Amino acid sequence: MIHKMTESEEILADIIWNHEPIGSGTLVKICADELQWKKSTTYTMLKKVIDKGIFTNEDSKVFSILSKEEYYAKQSIQFVEETFSGSLPKFFTAFISGKKISKKQAEELKKLIDEYGEDK
Repeated sequence: MIHKMTESEEILADIIWNHEPIGSGTLVKICADELQWKKSTTYTMLKKVIDKGIFTNEDSKVFSILSKEEYYAKQSIQFVEETFSGSLPKFFTAFISGKKISKKQAEELKKLIDEYGEDK
């Protein structure tokens, strides 16, 4: 289970993803310049995202364990599991409720279903 990041943690994560591998000193400088964070704030937030299993800090270099895409994919799967008992049709119904989708979107969805269906 991947723990959801707070808004501040997501901001830090984006900085890391955009600059990785990044030295922790450089990360502190970027956070001070862009977010007006103190060194202690940056290290506290870094510890939190490391504890969530998203990043690691080895020899003062910060690397991602999960890419941004992997993290958000896992969050999406977890959301569907928790909110819709893992049912994609229930999720999709709630997502589009009352909206119309374009013919192109419908074709893209059909293609995905065909591509990832169990019959393959």
